[in-house]
Amino acid sequence: MRWDNLADKPAETTEPVAGALFAADAVTTRTFDTPEFRGITFHEIRARSIVNRVPGASRMPFEWTVNPYRGCSHACVYCFARRTHSYLDLDTGLGFDSQIVVKTNAPELVRRELASPRWHGAHIAMGTNVDCYQRAEGRYRLMPGILTALRDHANPFSILTKGTLILRDLELLRQAAEVTEVGVSVSVGFTDAELWRTVEPGTPSPERRLDVVRALSEHGIGCGVLMAPVIPYLGDRPDQLRATVRAIAAAGATSVTPLVLHLRPGAREWYMEWLGRHHPHLVGRYERLYADGAYAPTWYQRRITRYVHELAAEYGIGPAHRATPRGLPGRDEPESPPPGAEPTQLTLL
Repeated sequence: MRWDNLADKPAETTEPVAGALFAADAVTTRTFDTPEFRGITFHEIRARSIVNRVPGASRMPFEWTVNPYRGCSHACVYCFARRTHSYLDLDTGLGFDSQIVVKTNAPELVRRELASPRWHGAHIAMGTNVDCYQRAEGRYRLMPGILTALRDHANPFSILTKGTLILRDLELLRQAAEVTEVGVSVSVGFTDAELWRTVEPGTPSPERRLDVVRALSEHGIGCGVLMAPVIPYLGDRPDQLRATVRAIAAAGATSVTPLVLHLRPGAREWYMEWLGRHHPHLVGRYERLYADGAYAPTWYQRRITRYVHELAAEYGIGPAHRATPRGLPGRDEPESPPPGAEPTQLTLL
């Protein structure tokens, strides 16, 4: 594994490396022989920074993120963050699902960086790369400390998750919402159980995620749903879209935002391999649909968005508007649309 590019100093010199994320000699590798962690390796590190600026070229509607983990046991076959594992010479397929980097000092770093005189209380987005409430969080419990620091500094933040573990921190979310703006979005792209088991094998079921929406709403914390990804030819039939929007509305979501599957390098190869095993008859159709790059054609995105708008209005929740405060785009929202294409997908900001 290549830690040197993230280390305080390379092996051949005693000089520090500018921008290093953590010390190579501070990596502790662990495995746990329990059913929920069987087959997963954790690399515990002490990060050098945790509040990270989004690159200026990005069109994400936020500037700062906190990501306490790298890699994700949710094992979503389409996850765009897979490519980030290649930076450590880790496999972007099974390695991404099973080799999890844990920034064990994330809570103390958040508190320290928020206390810096250089920090001016900007909005912080979480869950934008990998899920901060994936299974590892049940053991490492990094989010309570992070949320406590954000609450204590009255710093606005938002969370996007597929994890039900967020309900463990319900009281902290409620306390934070009393002093600052808090946004929560749950990702539910479809309610088809068979599709869920094959493309999101490590996640809670869509029904359980919608229970999270319901529970947050009942406790006064508005929760939107990112209907992401809408998967071409597998989850985009009118009856599937209708069933998903109907369930989202019934759960009490404040908004629904559809985002069509996009396939960046790293994720594209893994997804297409999966598609060839499970749905070989669709490989040619995907190659044509995504022939121009990572994004589905504008006409397709518009068709999906228009239909979901109509369904949302029918079920009384309506489309998300740009005025909605502190919402989150999904990990599967394009950071920059295809050149020359008009935006055709909703955002939550």
